[in-house]
Amino acid sequence: MNRELMIGLIPLFAVIIASYPLGRHLAKVYKGEKNWMSFMSPIERFIYKLAGIDPKEEMTWKHFLRSLLICNLFWFFWGILLLLIQGILPLNPDGNSGQSLHLALNTCVSFLVNANLQHYSGESGVTYFSQLFVIMLFQFLAAPTGMAAMAGIMKAMLTKCGKTIGNFWVYLVSSITRVLLPLALIMACFLILDGVPMTFEGKKEVTTLEGNKQFISQGPVAAIVAIKQLGTNGGGFYGANAAHPLENPTFLSNTVSCMSMLLLPMSFVFALGFYLKKKKFAFSVFTVMLVALIIGIAVTVSTERLGNPNISSMGIDQSGGAMEGKESRFGASATAQWSAITTATSNGSVNGMHDSMMPLSGLVTLLNMQVNSWFGGVGVGFMNYYVFIIIAVFISGLMVGRTPEFLGKKIEAKEMKIAIMLALLHPFLILTSVAVTSWMIVRNPELSAQWLANPSFHGFTEILYEYTSSAANNGSGFEGLKDSSIYWNISCAIVLAASRFLSIGGQIAIAGLLAGKQFIPESVGTLKTDTSTFALMTFVVILIIAALSFFPVLTLGPLAEYVTIK
Repeated sequence: MNRELMIGLIPLFAVIIASYPLGRHLAKVYKGEKNWMSFMSPIERFIYKLAGIDPKEEMTWKHFLRSLLICNLFWFFWGILLLLIQGILPLNPDGNSGQSLHLALNTCVSFLVNANLQHYSGESGVTYFSQLFVIMLFQFLAAPTGMAAMAGIMKAMLTKCGKTIGNFWVYLVSSITRVLLPLALIMACFLILDGVPMTFEGKKEVTTLEGNKQFISQGPVAAIVAIKQLGTNGGGFYGANAAHPLENPTFLSNTVSCMSMLLLPMSFVFALGFYLKKKKFAFSVFTVMLVALIIGIAVTVSTERLGNPNISSMGIDQSGGAMEGKESRFGASATAQWSAITTATSNGSVNGMHDSMMPLSGLVTLLNMQVNSWFGGVGVGFMNYYVFIIIAVFISGLMVGRTPEFLGKKIEAKEMKIAIMLALLHPFLILTSVAVTSWMIVRNPELSAQWLANPSFHGFTEILYEYTSSAANNGSGFEGLKDSSIYWNISCAIVLAASRFLSIGGQIAIAGLLAGKQFIPESVGTLKTDTSTFALMTFVVILIIAALSFFPVLTLGPLAEYVTIK
């Protein structure tokens, strides 16, 4: 156990160390300062000229948000069209057909909002053309959209009195050219060296050890896996995702993938400190997120290492832990660690089947997504945390009898209304969807066999997990759900879009409103937001509003299963 603990902790500390200088680089990129990727400037200027963008234009929060939505709307129609007609497009050596309209809708929305929830199998559901010009393209657009939104919020937080929060298009382009492209290139080269395919050839015929013929899917896997992990996208080239030996071939690739999931989410917290010149504030936020992540990893690893008591009672050796649904290449501990990291960062990729995990492990993955603030996705992780900071500041101000202030700006009724609505939006979307679906199954029992692979508490958890994953823009699944149907495709698409764009819109609105207010210099009575006391206050607010909102429904799912399985 000590050896496995060290194997898990060393990469975690390594990525923390790496995220600090990367955070400084991010701050320089979004401040427009000279950095080690400044040689990309001529390419960026060409892009701006080609697209008719004025890089010097400053945008109000409304203009910023409108540009973000227009960009995503354009790519939405692009993706729908290509997925429908992919069967007649080039780069289709395996002869895959086009997707149905409802599946194309779900796929397009899912990848556009950085969730990458997949209701299809990658080998047969899309072609190489779609993998490149829809799937990988959207992964290079969805992540920078969140990064650009975060850059705009940082600009608003730094502004002492102004109505502009930067230029969305500049933030979007620089996020790709100066951050994601170089990192993805390094990651892809590593994956190729480690055995991940990078080819446009079709399925390869091989002879198995038993002498049978088998066809193995290939493709430009390395390029897509690189951005999938770095951009907290998570969509697998293969249906088995990172459990597939060609997508995640070795323990080394498994470890590096875990590190890459955390790299940018962690770096953005440090970037906030460098950008605002408030490193102590960033460290306090980072500490809260890190402690929550470590607790989640510790619970999942220890739970999976103990194994399943029902299997132990049958006299079966479980010295290796609960190995059902896990790759023997990685074992129970590495799979458990991955599950905690992928749900805490809204990455969503899996190297084992979450449907086979022990109830407490499933509870941790659900809580990570339901809280949705422990590092989270690139950029948007802190943006979710930012909402709870606003609420915590407001409550703290009321407790001491002072007008709530954050970074020199008064927090008033308008900002609080938006913050509360955003905090309640997440549980509203999840719980309402779960309630409607459960009601339909109760009224029509035949749907249970059509939609669910498991009965009782576990089947209920499958429903809960699907909508939680959609609302958190995570994309992982319990994989016991039969989700490739009109109902699941449309209902999940609605939750995916609403949770992404309503949240980002509200967060940008709060930042824009605060940016336009008069700056108030710090005084003796100013609430300090960079202390351990305020960090604890924020943590408690998150638990009360986010975690406890889901306690009743968790009792009906993983907690009830935990009690019955002991």
